[in-house]
Amino acid sequence: MGLYVALGLCIAPAARATDLIEAWQAAWQNDRELAVARAAHGAAQPRRDQAAALWRPGVAMTASAGVASSDTEMRGAQFSAPGMGQSNGVDFGTSVHGGTATRIALQASQPLYNPERRAQQQQLALQADMDDWQWRAAQQAAMLRTAQRYLDLAVAQEALRVLDGQLDAVQKAATEAQDRFDMGAAPITAVHEARAQRANLEAQRLAAQADLDVKRRQLADATGLPAASLDARLPAAAWAGAAQALAVWQEQADAGNPGIRLQQLAADVARAEADKHRAAASARVELVAQAAQDRLSGSGDFGGDARNKDTRAMLGVQLTVPLYTGGYRSAKEEESLAQWNQAQAQLDATREQVGRQVHAAWLGLQAGAQRVQALQEALAASLARQDATRTGYEVGHRTLLDVLHADNDTAATRLALAQARSALLLHRLQLAQLAGQLDEAVLRQASQALAGAP
Repeated sequence: MGLYVALGLCIAPAARATDLIEAWQAAWQNDRELAVARAAHGAAQPRRDQAAALWRPGVAMTASAGVASSDTEMRGAQFSAPGMGQSNGVDFGTSVHGGTATRIALQASQPLYNPERRAQQQQLALQADMDDWQWRAAQQAAMLRTAQRYLDLAVAQEALRVLDGQLDAVQKAATEAQDRFDMGAAPITAVHEARAQRANLEAQRLAAQADLDVKRRQLADATGLPAASLDARLPAAAWAGAAQALAVWQEQADAGNPGIRLQQLAADVARAEADKHRAAASARVELVAQAAQDRLSGSGDFGGDARNKDTRAMLGVQLTVPLYTGGYRSAKEEESLAQWNQAQAQLDATREQVGRQVHAAWLGLQAGAQRVQALQEALAASLARQDATRTGYEVGHRTLLDVLHADNDTAATRLALAQARSALLLHRLQLAQLAGQLDEAVLRQASQALAGAP
């Protein structure tokens, strides 16, 4: 009789739905957490540059000027000069009071053997690798976060569409119940039941609208897209990607999970720190070149125009052997070894945690696929029951309350199916992230599983 409409078909879709890839590309530029990670990743290359610079020559120049005094005395010296013979027991003395003193020196050094610098170089390279993995982890987390917000919006939109369909059907049912009551063909209880159902649905719709506004705002803040233009799509069917055994996922996660890789690198950095302090006790060899000149001029005890000048230059090899640091070096080494043990323990804990997460996501994927299948069958049964109940109501075998209950069950099943398909897709993306495989290609595959995807 055309009185009731199929639930979920009352609201026409937007002229242009937002694509998941479009949302991700916008989040790439606007997501605040990703922007923080991008800025932190800027330290990776400078760390590598520091590591390379440790074995390059170093050049330094010093210059100074000031007021100084100097008195020197020498006794019992031997003096000789051409045409003057030789004299023994000669005394020499110089004196400058409050004179002008200048000094300029240039020194260059090239490390030849330095175990401490070698350990420091390794440590810097490991820290740069950590920066790269942190950036990779941040990108994958942002992808999953964007997909989560996108699907949350899609489910919230579907919930509102379902409620609007129910409200439209209940409104028509209430009108028909009132007409039948006015003609004496139906009891007043049918009118009250329809009105009570309508009031309940209106309250649910207010809550659903508020939830939709929150979800739309979250996606808009992350992507920078206008909130009014956001219209997310639900998965058209169950999508779980390529099927793989749990053991395969566990192996891939152990090799590629960003959290595990980061913790392994943290343990390596702690070990390199301990090696650096141990190497601080080793001898160091450098190639050095030095040139310096000292001048002091002014008046002194032996004349009013006194001047001392000292010029030196040297090219050679310098050996430095640390002898004693008061126990500081050994204490730092012990501290670093304790931190390394802590990092190793944390690595084991991280592996266990990731293993549990992979197991949970894999189980969610398996159970989710079965749940989607069951809900599809339940929806088909609910639609058949809905049609039969409406037919029974038209011939007088069913009450209006029976029809409303059938409508509610169908709406609840339709919404549960949308939620189950979204959850299944998210479980697949979570597995990819845990294995370190979540990238734009995987996200594009997920996007193609959405309703109306190109």
